[in-house]
Order: sequence, then structure tokens, then C-alpha cells
Amino acid sequence: MKLSTYNFLTSMAIKGVKVGFPLKLTINKKEVVESEFNPTFVERLLPKLDWSAIYGAAQVVSIPLYIPKPTPRGPEHSPPFQAELADDIPPAQPENIGDNELLLQKLHHLLFEIDVLDGQLECPETGRVFPITDGIPNMLLNEDEV
Repeated sequence: MKLSTYNFLTSMAIKGVKVGFPLKLTINKKEVVESEFNPTFVERLLPKLDWSAIYGAAQVVSIPLYIPKPTPRGPEHSPPFQAELADDIPPAQPENIGDNELLLQKLHHLLFEIDVLDGQLECPETGRVFPITDGIPNMLLNEDEV
């Protein structure tokens, strides 16, 4: 499950749940799958996402991130530097985020390159746990929960 998908999941369908978002994420196994960075796509997706859930996911993931340092000769000519996502995704969405390509790269990495293979999602109101197995969150409810 990509973390961009996590941002859209809710347990609101459970009987008695008013909001059901953001779900508490627990990661047991993850994989990083590189994908092509498209800053325009990331910037245009952000208004559809909940920033507090993005920030929370960055805190849970908390893995080292390697991004090339920009140089006049281009990023391919410079060594990467290590950054921690938990420290580099700010708690509040900055204004003019489109002007900050480094932050867009970090968001791209968080949302599209980290694949949660095993873990769980927990409803913040009821504590109901939804397992993530082989990258697929099982959000099916029992008959008595609907």
C-alpha cells in the first residue's frame, strides 16, 4: 500500500464512527520502490490530501532518505545526502510549496516510493484494527459493524 493511498482511507463506515480519520498506521514491513519524480504531479495532488496525515505517516515511516544535492552541473554530479523524513516533513503545510523542490522530492518519496507490505490500520474512534497483508489493506467490516 502506497502512503498516498493511506491518506484516503477512513473507517467512517463503522457503525457509530463520526470521522474515522486519520487511521493509526503501524508498519511491520515496508519496501522502497523508486519511481520517476514529477514535481508538478506532487504539487497538484497536495490539495486533495490531508497534511496532518502526511506528517503522521512521515513520523511512522521515519526511514533515511537519500536525495542528490543540487549543483550547477546537475544532481547526477553530486553525492546524495541523508535526511530523515520525520524531521524534514513540517507539521504544517508550507505556503508556496511548489517553490520548494527539495520538499516536493521528499513528499514524492513518502507518498509514492514507500510501499507498506505488512502492518495495520487502526480506527481512531473504536480501535478496530484493519490488517495490511502483502500490501493490501483489508477494510472489510463484519455484519454487526455496519
